[in-house]
Amino acid sequence: MKLAAFYTEGRLEAGVDEAGRGCYAGPVVAAAVILDPSFSHPLLNDSKKLSAENRTKLRDVIEGSALAYAIGKATVEEIDSINILQATYLAMHRAIEGLKQKPEFLLIDGNRFKVYKGVDHACLVKGDGRFASIAAASILAKTERDAYMQQLADEFPQYDWKNNKGYGTLKHRKAIEQYGLCKYHRKSFSILPNPTLFP
Repeated sequence: MKLAAFYTEGRLEAGVDEAGRGCYAGPVVAAAVILDPSFSHPLLNDSKKLSAENRTKLRDVIEGSALAYAIGKATVEEIDSINILQATYLAMHRAIEGLKQKPEFLLIDGNRFKVYKGVDHACLVKGDGRFASIAAASILAKTERDAYMQQLADEFPQYDWKNNKGYGTLKHRKAIEQYGLCKYHRKSFSILPNPTLFP
């Protein structure tokens, strides 16, 4: 299925998506991307449906072709302070703020968003599989976060972040059981070991 080039024709639209919202560790990362309506690429899709290799290829294409793009992050400390939903909005707002062109409208992946400085928006469930700009944002957010988690994995190899990127895999949970939490874990998440997690 070909991804839609715009929500409303003739308007400067930015697609916005996040990566890492459900992780046990690391920041939540968002990206905002403004694409020319003529942009297309045969591989472009929701980042979750792409191989790591194709995501990396597309990141380079998107960064070279986008009218504007930017990344925003919210730290573990911010997540623990204001909660993951508000931290997700914060990361998205930072990404939008970083765009070198101000969009006239925002296409937000998902069903909720906090209004950004009076710019109208639409929340689009599974928008990363429907709109090219949101798919592009999902790829930039995912590749940025994965690369960062790879760096953290060198510091804390016991949690297997090289492979799980901070998600709550069995190996990650077992490592938490053995080693406890580190400074990059989200303390506000209920991730300390309990008998139901480790039968």
